[in-house]
Amino acid sequence: MATPDKRMIRRVVFASIVGSAIEWYDYFLYGVMAGIVFNKLYFASKDPVMATIWSYAVFWVGTLSRPFGAIIFGHFGDRIGRKSMLVLTLIIMGVATFCIGLVPTYAQIGGWATAILVLLRLGQGLGLGGEWGGAVLMTFEYASPLKRGLYASLPQIGLAIGLMLSTGIVALLSQVLTNVQFLAWGWRLAFLLSAILVCVGIWIRLNVMETPEFQVVKESKTESTVPFRDMWRGGGLGSVVAGLGVRYIEGVFFGTFAVFSIAYLTNTIKIPRTEAVTAVMVSAILMAVFIPLFGYLADRVGKAKLYAYASLITGFSAFPAFWLINYSAGNRVVIWLSIVIPLGIFWSAVFGPEAGLLAELFDTKVRYTGLSFTYQLSVPFMGGITPLVNTVLLNKFSGYTGVCLYCTIVGVLSALAALWIYFRQLRRQQQIALVAGTPKG
Repeated sequence: MATPDKRMIRRVVFASIVGSAIEWYDYFLYGVMAGIVFNKLYFASKDPVMATIWSYAVFWVGTLSRPFGAIIFGHFGDRIGRKSMLVLTLIIMGVATFCIGLVPTYAQIGGWATAILVLLRLGQGLGLGGEWGGAVLMTFEYASPLKRGLYASLPQIGLAIGLMLSTGIVALLSQVLTNVQFLAWGWRLAFLLSAILVCVGIWIRLNVMETPEFQVVKESKTESTVPFRDMWRGGGLGSVVAGLGVRYIEGVFFGTFAVFSIAYLTNTIKIPRTEAVTAVMVSAILMAVFIPLFGYLADRVGKAKLYAYASLITGFSAFPAFWLINYSAGNRVVIWLSIVIPLGIFWSAVFGPEAGLLAELFDTKVRYTGLSFTYQLSVPFMGGITPLVNTVLLNKFSGYTGVCLYCTIVGVLSALAALWIYFRQLRRQQQIALVAGTPKG
């Protein structure tokens, strides 16, 4: 089989980044809007805190379908191919997002509005559940073994771009519209814009080839009959458990600083909505630089080792960040830096190496399923529920201490999981070296 040329590799990287950016834009829009729009328009409660909790609960509900998306699309991605699943998941996500922009409010159709919103969130989760793993594998399986950390991190930039676009469009609409206009119809424009982005993404993804590594599997007719079953064999259970462990800090910290922080800054610190979402948007700009940088470093330092250090730094950074926010005396620069540095730099140190670290846990024949399932299974119980958990902790502790403790504990747990992977890989390398050095005959 011919080695793909550099032009095709560049096209694959571009397609993965653009498609991933559109998927994350669609998904993040609800998170951005949850604490500033949906809590007011789709949940009938006289208590603003309860309305916000219900709004974040629907954000969490959308994560429940992501593991199912991982299993379904992972199955066909390992059986048929990565490329076709990427196109299908993009369509599913785009349709669901566009329709959210058309849902009538609670005041117009009552509880049906909330029910429809939940259904569409489940559709978003289903699409994203299958998309992420495929986008990562398109670049991971095209790269040489020595550059897989870097290449696997490139689709992760799509998250930063998607977050930047979603917060940027909300900031722009908040700036040019009055609050009444924004709540009445302006917020819908951000969701309806998804239709244009999805059409562009589909066209780009249709013009790439299947990965060389999966083509070998297809040509040798060694595809897994039931990838989800085969994923658990040969140490697969340990791979899934370890993967869930390292995912913990990435999901929780992102849910805290990219989603929960917008409502916290707006409702508790009382800074304008535009400034809150802009702080997250600036963080996303930094992510686009630091995610591939840490992916590059992972190839040199070691993915698991780098992830362990980054988990600890990221988790413990929550305390100084929230302390500065609360004692900033309204200083906008201090508040911005308290969001931008932890989210834009520290979080990138775990998200950058993460894709390559998880992909290496599974064999090619079950990699789409294993990678996707491990990543997505953690979402409902970790990152997806974080804004809801943080809202409860904020009121339970009457301050930010509970939120910071949550991040810190999670950081320690993820560091331990990364070290587990590191020593497991080390033992495997020693066993291979021992077998290779054994005299024959």
